[in-house]
Amino acid sequence: MKFGIFDHVDDSGVGPTQYFEDRLNLVEAMDRLGFHGYHVAEHHGTPLGMAGSPNVYLSSVAQRTKRLRFGPLVYLPVMYHPLRLAEEVAMLDHLSHGRLEMGIGRGAVFIEQQSFGVNPEEVPERYNEARDILLQALTSDTVNFRGKHYTFEDFKVMIRPYQQPHPPLWYGLSSPETAVWCAANNVNAVSLAPASRAAVPFARYREEWDKLGKPAADIPLMGINRHIVVAPTEAEARKTAIAAYDKWYANFRQLWERKGVPTPPAFPVSWEASEAAGLGVAGPPDKVRDFVADQLRTAGASYIVGQMIFGDIPYQGALQSLAMFAKEVAPGLGG
Repeated sequence: MKFGIFDHVDDSGVGPTQYFEDRLNLVEAMDRLGFHGYHVAEHHGTPLGMAGSPNVYLSSVAQRTKRLRFGPLVYLPVMYHPLRLAEEVAMLDHLSHGRLEMGIGRGAVFIEQQSFGVNPEEVPERYNEARDILLQALTSDTVNFRGKHYTFEDFKVMIRPYQQPHPPLWYGLSSPETAVWCAANNVNAVSLAPASRAAVPFARYREEWDKLGKPAADIPLMGINRHIVVAPTEAEARKTAIAAYDKWYANFRQLWERKGVPTPPAFPVSWEASEAAGLGVAGPPDKVRDFVADQLRTAGASYIVGQMIFGDIPYQGALQSLAMFAKEVAPGLGG
């Protein structure tokens, strides 16, 4: 069993210099504590995402860690020049000696895409083309592509990734239909859905994997994302979680409110609602361990992606939570 961390890299209320130093110190702690992966979101023009350039941020992560795997969850290829993104991916994979995990996706926030001059109605087509160009550039010496939105002829690829044929792929899995593409392309998957709903596309993933005749032992990770706070007592953990979730949710809805658009019901509006929906847990190690075990079993998942640094959780509180999870929760789950 492996355990990872998801981070929106959302605003905590401190200045940028101290903010990034605190984040990188916590990432160093993840490395020491034995977490498998560190996955960061990409957002623009919103306090939900302070790392608008994931590759700049992750290049620092690469230099501050030794074994921790890391990457975006997800890159938004429609907001990049796909050949430029391929070059940066290859560089980052070499800078980390092959520790990059490459999430890609369409992106769910059309307001952010519009701010970059991308027509939301074109996103599905543009994403498919940009994804195919990106993968061709990572696996070929020359890129030739002719599509509706992009055309390239005999582009010479100067750097191939450290990991061959390319860094492991990740995708946000929400439907059984998407599981077909994930299984065919050996893609690791993560779901934000409640465990019983996540179980449906995960089951389809395993079904498609079997149909393709691929070895069961080689199936990629299927993870679930949950807010997690661990503390010596339930009272301390819940106090921290409630306040931090309020700040995090305010960061989430700020862009929508600023644009006068109704906030989508993507996440519960409070910590109490998140707990009730089975999307978060706050408590001592035994409570968190039981919750995680039940979530993994119900979803049929093989990876927990804990959102353990969010909102205005104090640095020492986040460090304590990470350490208690690694030392007192994970061992009881086979980690």
